[in-house]
Amino acid sequence: MGSEDVLKSASTLASYNVLLQVMFRVLTFLLNAFTLRFVSKELIGVVNVRLMLLYSTLVFLSREAFRRACLSSEGAGRNWRQVINLLWLTFPVGCVWGVLLVCVWWWVLQAPDPESIPHYVPAVGLFCLAALTELLAEPLWVLAHAHMFVRLKVIAESLAMIAKCLVTVVMVVSAPQWGLYIFSVAQPLLNWKLTTLTWSFFKQSFLKQILTEGERYVMTFLNVLNFGDQGVYDIINNLGSMVARFLFLPIEESFYVFFAKVLERGRDVRHQKQEEVSMAAEVLECLLKLVLLIGLIITVFGYAYSHLALDIYGGELLSSGAGPALLQCYSCYVLLLAINGVTECFVFAAMSKEEVDRYNLVMLGMSASFLLLSYWLTWMLGGVGFILANCCNMALRITHSIVYIHRYFLQSEYTPLWGLRPHSAVIIALGVSSILTACSESMFCCDGGWLLRLVHVAVGAVCLLGVVVTAFFTETRLVQFVRTRLLPKYSKKHT
Repeated sequence: MGSEDVLKSASTLASYNVLLQVMFRVLTFLLNAFTLRFVSKELIGVVNVRLMLLYSTLVFLSREAFRRACLSSEGAGRNWRQVINLLWLTFPVGCVWGVLLVCVWWWVLQAPDPESIPHYVPAVGLFCLAALTELLAEPLWVLAHAHMFVRLKVIAESLAMIAKCLVTVVMVVSAPQWGLYIFSVAQPLLNWKLTTLTWSFFKQSFLKQILTEGERYVMTFLNVLNFGDQGVYDIINNLGSMVARFLFLPIEESFYVFFAKVLERGRDVRHQKQEEVSMAAEVLECLLKLVLLIGLIITVFGYAYSHLALDIYGGELLSSGAGPALLQCYSCYVLLLAINGVTECFVFAAMSKEEVDRYNLVMLGMSASFLLLSYWLTWMLGGVGFILANCCNMALRITHSIVYIHRYFLQSEYTPLWGLRPHSAVIIALGVSSILTACSESMFCCDGGWLLRLVHVAVGAVCLLGVVVTAFFTETRLVQFVRTRLLPKYSKKHT
């Protein structure tokens, strides 16, 4: 498959992934808003923080390293039987992690009050069983992803998500007294080079999981917030990260495959195929510009509309207290998430095994400092401290990735990091929008009735339109990239 075909397939996969993630997040958004009316915030805190932490930790540590290694390019001579044999190891690895993690969740962590949150012990076991069941599909997932079987991936994941939401809704309405059971029921020959690369990525994945879920580990093991505050924090965390998950994450996953196939891992830029280096540099620059603009828009408008969004979504439960401040801080954090996702997907696709091992040491230091910083800032500032600690951690990771990318392209004519410099007209438009929406919030939101709220929304809509139009006419290269690369169906209609 040529580099143009790989880029086309990656773009198609990214487009479908975005649509899939939009559907997932909308369903989750509606499900959370629905369940808030039937169950306590303490129950939601236990499910969305403690039990989902168990699930995500088990799945991530068991499969992420295998995914990274097995999706890397090794040319046409890849033996897929060996790859699949290696992938089947995810299940026994998951079983080992499952036993260790369940023991921690049962006997090390303090159990919730059984009167208000019953069935905690069996719920832990059921969440572990659900995670192991998901690992059984890992060989098929990697095979489908590597060969760009887009329709298969979308249909399978869509059906799984819809089924989970339907079961949860039915059980919340019909048997709310079941508590945690409701959410629990919803959920050889080897290539030695590939195996050692997997081990390197496994060590990195372990540290990355700490950085990704660090605040949940701090909340779970150090009890810095009660279950009610954990529930509110998690709801706002999910709401704030919605765009990051349904837009940035699919782009990161899809274009990691693109960079891994186009570039030969661990080789100097001078010894790569220059036409493929050129394409990789162009794609990286445009992706950086795209996510930067989206992140800046979310940061500017998220600050002025956090209070209104929480009031509509969860009522006074979320819009009072620290809720709006949490979402405002998270709006700034989304910008860092956007940049980090694209820079790291390139770095992890280009690194050699030795570089991955060296980066693991860097991540070890960042993990330790992040956990300490999270505990200290949360003790001082509450939930906002978690977000500030995440911002510091993400800024360090971005710095490392930018340095790596700069060095990677230093001996070539390409400068993809220029994608991080938006046009001055766009910066001015964003600055004006920030001032206007902040004034609008102070004048019209959020205690003056629905008419004034609509005025506030209208001001934001006009400002957003102005920013989008400005970007459309100034960032012409990005617009062309989106038309021809990220929207292949649109491109076909106009060729």
